[in-house]
Amino acid sequence: MLMFGCGTGGSRVIVPSPSADSPITSVDEAIARMEALDKAWPAGDGLACFNRMYIGVMQQIAQRLSQGFFGDPATMTHLDVVFANLYFDAADAAEPAGAPSAWQPLLYRRADAGIEPVQFALAGMNTHISHDLPIAITAACAELSFAPTARVFRDDYEKIDQVLDAAEQSARESFESGAILAADAHLRAVINLIANWNLNQARDVAWNTALALWEVRDLPVARELLLASLGQAVAATSQLLLVAL
Repeated sequence: MLMFGCGTGGSRVIVPSPSADSPITSVDEAIARMEALDKAWPAGDGLACFNRMYIGVMQQIAQRLSQGFFGDPATMTHLDVVFANLYFDAADAAEPAGAPSAWQPLLYRRADAGIEPVQFALAGMNTHISHDLPIAITAACAELSFAPTARVFRDDYEKIDQVLDAAEQSARESFESGAILAADAHLRAVINLIANWNLNQARDVAWNTALALWEVRDLPVARELLLASLGQAVAATSQLLLVAL
């Protein structure tokens, strides 16, 4: 079972990310790096809320990679590494303005009081899946010299949904169980807000976006326009998820 937890309440103090000399090259390195971030950041830090969820996801993926769950574990490992490095690039930004636009709402608001941990976690999931995943898919496929439409790749992509569904559900339940008991108007408002974001829809859109990016990979102007629009759209969704209610 994936467990999700994050501190609540009070003011938050941001601690810089531990520096990394180079990108990670394995799933185990990704987990170790996330665990280092978890230790460095205060429990209530907004990015830490997402990071803690991500640790659980990566641990589950590592387990499945060793169990023959994926049809092409080497390719899935490569995709996971490329994907994780996009997150680390954003986390390492010296200032929010230096990160991709899609990540900026979360990075700017990560220390804000009045935003629940589940909002931070889902905003991070929204950004990483909706923005980073299409970029990671096209980059990994280009490096491995095959199209995203390859059957085994698509099949394995869909298998990851099982892991992500469990992570999302854990995040929601960790908040909603307390909210129901409290019967608080503020908490009910947060439940209504986060109910508007759907993981499976985000994954479907990410796949279609990856296919579009693949088609324009040799058209620099079209690719940059598509990426700019993607960043703006994902940022807008995260801003809505991070409304203080």
